[in-house]
Amino acid sequence: MHDPHSERMSPTEQRATAGLAAVFAFRMLGMFMVLPVMATYGLELTDATPVLIGLAIGAYGLTQALLQIPFGMLSDRIGRMPVIYAGLLIFALGAGVAALSDSIWGVIAGRILQGAGAISAAVMALLSDLTREQHRTKAMASIGMSIGLSFALAMIVGPLLTRAFGLAGLFWATAVMALLGLLIIALLVPRPSRSLQTREAGVARQALGATLRHAELLRLDFGIAALHAILMASFVALPLALVEQGGLPREEHWWVYLTAMLLGFFGMIPFIIYGEKKRQMRRVLTGAVLLLLVCELFFWQFGNGLGALLGGTVLFFVAFNLLEASLPSLVSKIAPAGGKGTAMGVYSTSQFLGAALGGLLGGALFAQGGVSAVFLGCALLAALWLIIAATMREPPYVTSLRLVLSPAALAQPDLIARIKAVPGVSDAVLVAEEAAVYVKVDKQQVDRTSLERLVNMAATC
Repeated sequence: MHDPHSERMSPTEQRATAGLAAVFAFRMLGMFMVLPVMATYGLELTDATPVLIGLAIGAYGLTQALLQIPFGMLSDRIGRMPVIYAGLLIFALGAGVAALSDSIWGVIAGRILQGAGAISAAVMALLSDLTREQHRTKAMASIGMSIGLSFALAMIVGPLLTRAFGLAGLFWATAVMALLGLLIIALLVPRPSRSLQTREAGVARQALGATLRHAELLRLDFGIAALHAILMASFVALPLALVEQGGLPREEHWWVYLTAMLLGFFGMIPFIIYGEKKRQMRRVLTGAVLLLLVCELFFWQFGNGLGALLGGTVLFFVAFNLLEASLPSLVSKIAPAGGKGTAMGVYSTSQFLGAALGGLLGGALFAQGGVSAVFLGCALLAALWLIIAATMREPPYVTSLRLVLSPAALAQPDLIARIKAVPGVSDAVLVAEEAAVYVKVDKQQVDRTSLERLVNMAATC
């Protein structure tokens, strides 16, 4: 029998984490592979205009934003597996619609349908069902890494697949990836013995109002919306700039993105380490937004040759990867005890809305003034974000813990007061319906084992 307090993941937890990370990776790979190729290959579609190409790039964000929280709540009612199966089938159907279409309208419809397969919240909830408290953060980090890796691969594989098989072949490949995700869920991911409805893994209606009024969280929500709006808008213009101003055929763009993603990934690592170790994440965040602003201004003024475009793209991905990695960590730090799941739900919705608006913004600006107008518009949005980011406070360097309570511990009237009195605990909230307490702790001062010991002692007093 497996020790519930073991420091190592059990085989079941390892299978669950690996399987769900793969499902996320396949799905996000299919979502993002269109990003580097739509602006160049999409012009061949019937009725294509810059505005409609921008809409096709970001359209998935509309339905993702609308449906991911409701689908997460639906998975609490009817179970995780039915929602995940249905979402992957809808995603595959959307890819098929886009693949069979010769017009931009069919591709837009397919992308909207792909976004309707909004399973992110249900997958994260299933991960919570299948992992123990002490391993959940590690498991969620694995999924975060898989998303980052899939984005990097999409930037490289998308141009290569489209070069070989055209846009239709690219969309058929995304349909196959969704079906592979279905097989992974069916054959690899274990079935949960129970369905946990925790405030860590899903949106709690009780916490929604406070989350939407939380000024520091709203800054981060605006930040992720701005980041993905800038990403989508930039990729309306950047592939076209590589062709027109860099003289690089669209079939060769993959090596630019490969170089930029590799250097961008390794370039961000020292800043992440510095921010966490030295507790300077506010400085790292504002510096990355400033770099993003500088990149867009550089593209606008100096992006007239291949060397300049390549250098700007490398710096763009240093900033993008740094912000993409640090923003969720900041949400987790700033969210109140018991509010992490809700805060992440609102944050993800903001991300998808930003993607949808960014595609439209990029297409509209390109139609008005070409690639220069797009880069200038992105620079203005980054400048607004920099002003907002500069007013944020240094975040608390705390981690969220969820401790399951015995009936005896739950009955202790002064339990929360005792926990809050521990040095290193910044917040604690009791959720009676879960028989659990959520705690925000500074791990340099206190750890899970010490708090569990305190809870057990309180129960025996």
